[in-house]
Amino acid sequence: MKNLLSAALLTAALGVALPTLSHAEKVLRLNNVEEPSSLNPALGLNLISWEPLNNLMEGLVRLDEKHNATPATAEKWDVSADGKTYTFHLRKNAKWSDGSPVTAGDFVYGWTQLLTPATASPAAFLLYDIVGAQDFNAGKAQSDALGVRALDPHTLQVTLNAPSLSFLNILTNPGFAPVNQKVAQANPKWHTEADSYVSNGPFMLKEWEHASSMRFEKNPNYWDKDAVKLDAVDWVMINDLNTSYQMFRTGELDATPSPLPAALYEKVKDSKEFMTVPQAGVYFYRFNTKMPPFQNADIRRAFALAVNRQDIVDYVVKQGRKAADAFVSPGFTGPDGKDFYQTSNGFVKTDAAQAKALLKKGMEAEKYTTLPPVTLSHINNPDDRKIAQALQAMFKENLGVDVHLQAIESKVFYTQQRGGKLQFSRSSFTNDYADPYNALESFVSSSSMNRTGWSNGEYDTLIKTARNETDAARRWELLQKSQQVLFADMPIFPLFFYNQGFMQKTGVTGILRHPVGYIDLKTADIQ
Repeated sequence: MKNLLSAALLTAALGVALPTLSHAEKVLRLNNVEEPSSLNPALGLNLISWEPLNNLMEGLVRLDEKHNATPATAEKWDVSADGKTYTFHLRKNAKWSDGSPVTAGDFVYGWTQLLTPATASPAAFLLYDIVGAQDFNAGKAQSDALGVRALDPHTLQVTLNAPSLSFLNILTNPGFAPVNQKVAQANPKWHTEADSYVSNGPFMLKEWEHASSMRFEKNPNYWDKDAVKLDAVDWVMINDLNTSYQMFRTGELDATPSPLPAALYEKVKDSKEFMTVPQAGVYFYRFNTKMPPFQNADIRRAFALAVNRQDIVDYVVKQGRKAADAFVSPGFTGPDGKDFYQTSNGFVKTDAAQAKALLKKGMEAEKYTTLPPVTLSHINNPDDRKIAQALQAMFKENLGVDVHLQAIESKVFYTQQRGGKLQFSRSSFTNDYADPYNALESFVSSSSMNRTGWSNGEYDTLIKTARNETDAARRWELLQKSQQVLFADMPIFPLFFYNQGFMQKTGVTGILRHPVGYIDLKTADIQ
C-alpha cells in the first residue's frame, strides 16, 4: 500500500498552504439549435428564445412538475369576488442578478413593452384579457388605460375585462417575465450582450458568443437559489440535428434537443438514453376556404378522410408520434379529472370510400365536371417534403386527384399563408400555455392565427362564451362543443400530435419538460 502524506504534513514540508479543493463543478451541456431571436422577454417570443428565457427570467408564476401554475416571483395572490382583479404579492427577497430588488413596476414596464404597438409582438393577444390591453396594442389607447398597476414596490394589481380561468396559466409563458426598468431605460440594448444582461431567474447570463454559444451560471441573488443544483449551463447553437446527435454520442452534449431526426428513431428508440414526453401541439393542414375547390365543406372532408394518418406516423414521421384525430392534443386535465382528449376526439378518420363519395357530392354541388387544380404548399425542408409527398400519393390513390406540390422557403411561406395566398398548406400549432382554449381560439373569425378564411358564427359564440365562463365544468363543455363544430366544417385537418423525443445522459435528472414546450432547469442535476 502506498503511503499518502496528509495535507497537513505536505503543508509543513513545503512551507506553503495547499488550496482547499471545491466540489466538482456541475455543468449541463445543451443545444439551443439557433441564436435566440431576443433575450428580452417582450421580444423573444418563440421556442428558441423561450428555452433560455425560462431559465434566465421568472414571472409571477411558474409551472411545477405537474405542469400547474404555482407561486414564483409572486409568493401569493388574492382574487376579487367577481374574479376580475388579481392582486399579486411579490417576494420581498426577489432580486435581479445585479442585486437590485424586483419590483411591481418592473412587471408593469415589461408587459407594457410587450403590448406596445411598435413591438409587434405575436404574443400580445395573450394579454388581451387585461383591461385596455387590446386597445393599447392596436394604438387606440394610451398605456395608462392598461389594467396593470404597481400599488407599491411589492404589490401588483391586474384587472381583467372578465373572469378568466386560464389567466394564471397564461402568465407562466416566459414572455410575461418582468424587465428591470432602471436598467432598460438606461441602456435600451441591455438584453443584447452578456455583460449588460440582468435576470431574476435561477440563472444569469455569463457569456454569449452570438450564433455560437451561451454560458449560464447559477444566480446567487435568486430568491430560491438553494433549490438550484447546477453551477452552470453551457449552450451551443447547432441547427443540424444529426450533428447534435453525434455530439451527444461523443460526450460533448448531455442531452439533445427535440426532435431527433426521423431516420434515427428506429436506431435509438430502445436505448436507455432515449426519452419521449408529450408536447402540447399538432401538425396539421389548412384549407383556404376562399379558394376553389375548398370553399366546399364536402370537398374539404373528402381530402381529410383520404389521408391515412397512422401510415404517416409509422413510416414517414416516426419518432413515436401519435396520429391525430382532433386538434386539441392530450395532456389537459379537466374539472372532471379526465383528459380533454378522452372526451373530445375521433373527429377525422381514414375512409377512402366515404372520401370518394364526399368528393363526388361536393363536385356536383359546385357543378364541377373537373376538379380545379390543387396545390399543396409546404416549407422547403426534408421532413415537410416527405410528408407532402406521402399525402400526394394518398390523394392520388384514394381520390384519383393529382395534387401539385410547392416547396417554399420558410419566411416567404409564412408571409404568403398569413396573407391568404396559399390554397392548401401545412401548418403547426404548439400551445403557448396549458389550456385547450389556447388551441381552439385560433379559429375564431377575427383571429390572425386562423389563416383559412373560415368563419362560423356558432363557433365564435362558443369560444367567446367559454372565455368568460367561470364555471369550470361548463367551460369545458363549451370548448368540447367548439371542437365538434370545427371538425363538422373541416377548415383544417390534423396529421399527428407532437411529442418531445430526445437523448439524455442517464446521470442527468430533474429537468422539467413541460407539454407547452420549453424546459425548466431550476431543479436539474448531474449525478
